[in-house]
Amino acid sequence: MIALKGIEKVYRTDRIETVALSGIDLDVREGEFISIMGPSGCGKSTLLNLMGLLDAPSGGTVAIGGERVATYQDRALARLRNREIGFVFQSYHLVADLSITDNVEIPLLYRRMPGSERRTLAQAALERVGLGSRMHHFPSQLSGGQQQRVAIARAIVGRPRIVLADEPTGNLDSQMGNDIMALLKDLQARDRTTVVMVTHDAHQAEQTERIVRLFDGRMVN
Repeated sequence: MIALKGIEKVYRTDRIETVALSGIDLDVREGEFISIMGPSGCGKSTLLNLMGLLDAPSGGTVAIGGERVATYQDRALARLRNREIGFVFQSYHLVADLSITDNVEIPLLYRRMPGSERRTLAQAALERVGLGSRMHHFPSQLSGGQQQRVAIARAIVGRPRIVLADEPTGNLDSQMGNDIMALLKDLQARDRTTVVMVTHDAHQAEQTERIVRLFDGRMVN
């Protein structure tokens, strides 16, 4: 589902060159749930951004569903992201003055579908994450765990084949973190969604099928 070959990522300024990733070869199978671990600054979020087509590598190739994306123009990349990939972030990134239903609808605004269909899909996604009774609430009226559930609903509303989660439980207590992990595992089990999660939590990483470890921008055993 996701294939990275010979990935290099280098950030350059006039005075300095920083190697963020080097020699990364990684294949994530369809329907697999993997976690990415490593110390702060080792390249975990950079790797996730490359998988999510939010950034381009300095070298190597990225393929999604067998399609190499190096030749894609920005508009084609945006369509592929919108159709195939859902994102979950540590900080939720909800729009404060929109209801949670309107927040969940946001990815669907870029698709040609009637408003009634967007609303139906958003409500179904909120039901899926256990927030069917909160559809008219605003983010400020929810707990941190509930806001993360909204973020997951937004990530899955378009029925992507891939969900990328960057420290999705980092701001939550252990019980709420367990609830979010249960949701991610349910997505994989029921929908065969491919899930890639960056985490510092070894207990949660052990619940995934495979752990990819990074150190100084390289994969290590």
